Amino acid sequence: MGPTAVVTGVGGALPPRVVTNHELAQRLDTSDEWIRTRTGIRQRHVVEAGTSTGDLATEAGSRAMKQAGLDSVDLVVVATTTPDRLCPATAPTVASRMGLVGASAFDVSAVCSGFVYALQTATTAIAAGTAESAVVIGAESFSTLLDPEDRSTVAIFGDGAGALALRAGDRSEDGAVLDFDTGSDGSLRDLITVPGGGAEQRASGRPPAIGDTYFRMEGQPVFKHAVRQMSETSLKVLGTSGWAVEEVDWFVGHQANMRILRAVAGRLGIDSDRAVSNIERVGNTAAASIPLALSDSAAEGRLGRGDRVLLAAFGGGATWGAATLTWPELPPL
Repeated sequence: MGPTAVVTGVGGALPPRVVTNHELAQRLDTSDEWIRTRTGIRQRHVVEAGTSTGDLATEAGSRAMKQAGLDSVDLVVVATTTPDRLCPATAPTVASRMGLVGASAFDVSAVCSGFVYALQTATTAIAAGTAESAVVIGAESFSTLLDPEDRSTVAIFGDGAGALALRAGDRSEDGAVLDFDTGSDGSLRDLITVPGGGAEQRASGRPPAIGDTYFRMEGQPVFKHAVRQMSETSLKVLGTSGWAVEEVDWFVGHQANMRILRAVAGRLGIDSDRAVSNIERVGNTAAASIPLALSDSAAEGRLGRGDRVLLAAFGGGATWGAATLTWPELPPL
């Protein structure tokens, strides 16, 4: 069957500050009904002064390692769009704080597809024999990128982190990470972007325009591309794994908004009771959304030993990806 990564632990972390739709309605031209109808979101968690992406990543990664019973790993991969610094990457600092000095550590940047890409990277390393164990973390402080006056983004995004601990194993084991399908189309980069602050803007010799340091998203085109690409990449990876749609126990899509999740599940023919969602409570946490949804579902006892799980995401780049895995029996945290 060949070597692969096997899930041995899961962890999540959310900053304590909760921002409800009612609170947003006090300062923006919006309402709880408007936000819920368009996104399915009731509240989101946001970082406060003194808390960074690295803090959330360290907490989630440490919880996953604790559940796995691991004191050390060979590889730490952090998927994030909101690194603590432009240089260096956040992962080495996270690894150091987790007591993993000496481990290979680096960031992956694929926005909301980041966790799928990071999981693929770690799984490939384990399958190749260059690592025996790994922690893969999706972590975001996305609220730091948002224009506080832009209701279309402030209402959607939240902060948090989720992580999986992995070890080398066999594809026949419960918890085995099986197959991936990923892709990109850079011609769509302006649909989801922060135009200012990078080398392109700095090399232009011009200061960033007002608003260019904030996150921007073209909602309608993103909806269209997200539904199509998440559906297509899901079908491709199911074909590689030899799974029929009816054999999928749980669909864990990127928690972009409820309308996208329902549209993708509908296209795939997956019943709503098999589509995992925590977006109502945490919002869209970008690269953290899939591992956070897995962490929440595991804590609630929804994921059972041997369950077949399909992951799918779409993000800036544009990037997209899907993965299949089976769920292990995990000890309680």
